[in-house]
Amino acid sequence: MERKNAWTRVDAEKSEQIESFSRAYRAYLDAGKTERECVEASVADARAHGFCDLDEAIASGKRLVPGDRVYRNWMGKCFMLFVIGSEPLEAGMNILGAHIDSPRLDVKQNPLYESEGVAYLDTHYYGGIKKYQWLTLPLALHGVIVRKDGTKVSIALGEAEDDPVFFISDLLPHLAQQQMAKTAAKLVEGEQLDLIVGSRPDPNEEKEPVRAALLRLLGDAYGIEEEDFLSAELEIVPAGKSRDAGFDRSLILGYGHDDRVCAFPSMAAVRDVQGVPKYTLCCVLTDKEEIGSVGATGMGSRYFENTVAELYACVKEYSELGVRRMLAASRMLSSDVSAALDPSFAEVFEKKNAALLGGGVCLNKYTGRGGKSGSNDANAEFVAEVRRVLDADGVAFQMAELGKVDIGGGGTIAYICANLGMNVIDSGIPVLSMHAPWEAISKVDLYEAYRAYGAFLRGAGPVKG
Repeated sequence: MERKNAWTRVDAEKSEQIESFSRAYRAYLDAGKTERECVEASVADARAHGFCDLDEAIASGKRLVPGDRVYRNWMGKCFMLFVIGSEPLEAGMNILGAHIDSPRLDVKQNPLYESEGVAYLDTHYYGGIKKYQWLTLPLALHGVIVRKDGTKVSIALGEAEDDPVFFISDLLPHLAQQQMAKTAAKLVEGEQLDLIVGSRPDPNEEKEPVRAALLRLLGDAYGIEEEDFLSAELEIVPAGKSRDAGFDRSLILGYGHDDRVCAFPSMAAVRDVQGVPKYTLCCVLTDKEEIGSVGATGMGSRYFENTVAELYACVKEYSELGVRRMLAASRMLSSDVSAALDPSFAEVFEKKNAALLGGGVCLNKYTGRGGKSGSNDANAEFVAEVRRVLDADGVAFQMAELGKVDIGGGGTIAYICANLGMNVIDSGIPVLSMHAPWEAISKVDLYEAYRAYGAFLRGAGPVKG
């Protein structure tokens, strides 16, 4: 089957639509370098587009009717949008799911130390990274520090033009003969990924004067003391904004495309639906995917099921069986990125089943590794339904796998949602340099994903078989 570059379908009008949507996405990406920041940006966007807080509806006993638009903020790390449809809830929802956590470095709970006149923050990396890629980059510090009294200090340092940045040092080539003889996995050990945060001593302190000076600075600037690191969530991410890439500006280079490049169009597709949809619509943006979807904010918890149950009770008299039927009858695009075929490393891809940059939105019938382990493996009947919907709207799409059979693979939230009995398929955007500090995507793939998600929300229905 011949696969065409999606740019060949783009006229002047569509080109402007692509650029407009890409600008909006870049603003979301730059504003949301952590899952907390993504939720804050998503809540603001939802409220601006007429969505109301589901928790407020629950508290007031309000009944939701077809056309009502509600959102839920779960623990500041997960976000859900719903639009109530005209069909009974038991007919299922059309769901778009993505994750908003990305690979990064996390600050440990007892992090600050001084060595040979340099102050460091000790870190633990989060998700799958190549550790050596994080050396010598300008890095920013984002997150929250919660004091014992419950008051919260938000930090986002390293992004503004006059902000300081942070960095992790590397060994100069002149002294790196032994280092360079190591394998890439051992080139830098996890315990060497410590962030340099200062070097100016306090002249009044004899013991660890740089550390003492920094503690005083943190106290003055943020009103925190060293013990407050115990209840902090501080994330180290690349400093700086996303950028257009290439002479033709066809690409976007940025941190966190995995998986915010799917999260934003998923949210926008639900947000932009007009009128009363046939089936209830849902977008769920979740946390912790990069470390196995664990914890109270990971898709492996029951927060999504619980929210659906609350929604059900706001529409009609609660029924546990009704909720189970609603979930099992639902249809979902698990919106996560796929590996774009990289000609520089073509040997790890199986070309005819690889995602092409600029090939449009990507469907993965299965992901997994070593014999599809950990995969959802969507049913053929559901794949056919998704194909029908996308073709009806003229969406550019491609089918792909994540590398050669015996090379590797990856996982998504698809299998977790499929555990509820619903039909699920992975659907996302091809990414170059996935899990690197800076990743690249094609603007046309981003826009085709938005179009695909909208077509799915409007057109997908019950699947036979």
